[in-house]
Amino acid sequence: MKNWSKELSNLTEQFQTHFGGLSKEELNWKPNPAVWSIAQNIDHLIVVNKSYYPTFEALKKGNYKPPFMARIGWIVSYIGTKILDAVHPDRRNKMKTFPIWEPEKSSVDGDILSSFENQQAELAQKTEDLRDQIQKGMVISSPANRYIVYTLETALNIIISHEKRHLEQAKEVLALLLSGNKN
Repeated sequence: MKNWSKELSNLTEQFQTHFGGLSKEELNWKPNPAVWSIAQNIDHLIVVNKSYYPTFEALKKGNYKPPFMARIGWIVSYIGTKILDAVHPDRRNKMKTFPIWEPEKSSVDGDILSSFENQQAELAQKTEDLRDQIQKGMVISSPANRYIVYTLETALNIIISHEKRHLEQAKEVLALLLSGNKN
């Protein structure tokens, strides 16, 4: 079974390495209004990851009720594969996020990396707590849309890939910041 906790830890380290030395102003800098700042990218990850917590808690307690679509294996597989492809870190396909996952603020607190680190540790623990449900092949729905279904294992792969995608996006903003490019 995949070690998502280790991947989360590695990603947390990468975020700290790349952005840990930046000021609040630098973390919130945007090359233009249509682009998220580094802090907004990180805030978005926190918002998305935490949106899964109610489902994870219900799974752990044994009272999660998957939608009818979860019974149709090929739909679960197809949707899971499509979502995982869509959040691939190479960012070939630009995507708009669901409204529930928009960054909460245009200017994010300077301690966003600390908040991210805490959320990552919490997510890693929840991942470990769900090992039995992962092995059973449990199917869940996306927090954004009940009719988007995939296995719990795929959900965790989506979370990891999504974090890698936003790490790359934030690194692009950092490169523009450091180059002084204001386009």
